[in-house]
Amino acid sequence: MAIPRRLCTRAVLLAIFSVFVTVGFSQDAERGQHPTSAQPAELKTLPRSQYKIQLILDFESRSYSGRERVRWVNRGDRATAALYFHLYSNLRVGQHPATASLSSRAVAVIEDEPRIEITGVRSLTNDEPLFFALDDQGTTLRVNLREAVQPGGSAEVLVSFKGSVPEIDAEETSITTHVIKQVSAALRGEREIRRARDINFRCRGLMLLGTSYPVLAVHEGDEWQRKIEPSVGDLIFNEVADYEVSVEAAAGVMIFTSATELAPKSEGEAIRTYTGAALRDFAIIAGRGLQVEEAVVGNTTLRSIFLPHHERAGKRVLTAGANALRIFTSRFGASPFKTINIAEAPLVAGLGSTEFAGLDVIASAFYVDFDSAAMRNLPEIIREQRPSVEQSLEWTVGHLVAHQWWGAAVGNNPAREPVLDEALSCWSALLYYREVHGEQQAATVLDDQLLGVYRVYRTFGGEDMDANRSARDYRNSFQYAAIVSTKGAMMFVELERLLGEEKFFAALQSYYKANLFEIAELDDLRGAFIAEAPIEQRRTVARTFNRWLASKRGDEDIAKPDPELAKSLGLPANPGKQKSGDRNAFAAFARLGKFFWQQMTRIR
Repeated sequence: MAIPRRLCTRAVLLAIFSVFVTVGFSQDAERGQHPTSAQPAELKTLPRSQYKIQLILDFESRSYSGRERVRWVNRGDRATAALYFHLYSNLRVGQHPATASLSSRAVAVIEDEPRIEITGVRSLTNDEPLFFALDDQGTTLRVNLREAVQPGGSAEVLVSFKGSVPEIDAEETSITTHVIKQVSAALRGEREIRRARDINFRCRGLMLLGTSYPVLAVHEGDEWQRKIEPSVGDLIFNEVADYEVSVEAAAGVMIFTSATELAPKSEGEAIRTYTGAALRDFAIIAGRGLQVEEAVVGNTTLRSIFLPHHERAGKRVLTAGANALRIFTSRFGASPFKTINIAEAPLVAGLGSTEFAGLDVIASAFYVDFDSAAMRNLPEIIREQRPSVEQSLEWTVGHLVAHQWWGAAVGNNPAREPVLDEALSCWSALLYYREVHGEQQAATVLDDQLLGVYRVYRTFGGEDMDANRSARDYRNSFQYAAIVSTKGAMMFVELERLLGEEKFFAALQSYYKANLFEIAELDDLRGAFIAEAPIEQRRTVARTFNRWLASKRGDEDIAKPDPELAKSLGLPANPGKQKSGDRNAFAAFARLGKFFWQQMTRIR
């Protein structure tokens, strides 16, 4: 179905930026403590891997040391004599692991990255050391077991490690730098690759540890999924596991994680313990002087974590998050986690937000208080965009909360089929707007955040593509948003129109329930909708999936390139020749008009 083309120039330009503890660790029974972090109404009880991690965090030196007791359960059909762990922090984009022959500048680039070093591996069966090696340029830890693990059996190992994170230049995280990065992606089409430092760093007094520990690689079809494919999409691909993590940090350093904090045994205790069941990862936010506002929705506690001078934005995030949590619980199924944290962090330009199980992160650059004196230091063209920034922050909160259902609870391979979590989360944000603000505002947001992205992308010379490609096939976040997010989300708009609200949400609930804590594939999603459709509509449902995901019909279904729009914006004849990162470009781009800048100041 063709989407009505009511995308005025303003709407088009606004749209461009949107672009463990259940069984197995005896200490819990001794304490009388139970997992508190991930308990949906129908928690699946299949055997899961378990992590018991002890972490000592040196906030001042940007380093940490730790050890983890890992119990892996073989859910396959064949025995295996080795375990494989991802060391995501050791991923280097475009760099060779040997630095001896590199220039000093290249070495500095490599040192400006997080790292994990393995200091020992032992068997917990007989307390003997195990042979281990680093493969795949240091991103894979291979542990050779003394005995093969049979199907249904398990192995327990103790891994000791230490790591560090870089200090990010504050200038890389400002809203001005975010805007310039957006402009470059829109006009130049340069390739973007996510780096480990994007989610492991310290900056502006805050630390984010997104991949601070060795994590078991996915064991699928009796094969270990060892390969890490960096792209513009999400980096992390894990199976769910149960976690107990203790973190020791200096006094005054506040810690927030993917899981629920247990009550300390004594006042002033330096070691804090967090537990969570069925988590796909475990991330940590640390810093001093953070503020916390919280709300309880059903059985879930939602927290907004922010710096004191961002209190107004932090409270708006809490309100939007609570509304999203209420809507999604009602529409999709029980909340996947008992605690969900939404925190600000100074993310580098090009990454407006990121998500982990139980912890969503939004770039501090967009926690803007337009009434503060600090706003006077920003270019006027940005200060004028208050409605755009505030609306985009709300959209992003809805999108990230939805990821706790699509991506965290129901997993998927983000490198192979990113459309599963990204498109569903974008459509869910649209649902949030519809139920909170009504149909009229939802239609406006549909134009601003989804349809307009595709139209501007095509107007700037972007090629229409099918939306079910691997993440590595998309050059940058602008193209990724136009194809994966927009076309994928619009498929759900069309499916709801085709099936009606009752059958549409029944299909989504069935998909959620069937794939809870598993790794879903596109066939699982397609099958859920076909099963719910009347017999006479099933072929049409299948064709809807094919049309939006497997064909190049975006110009027909959304919008064609608009040469008049390009002319009115005064775009150069060959935008690709504009120098990337040139600060003078900021002034040059100002002539593109206020509508353009309204979109450029949106969170992607």
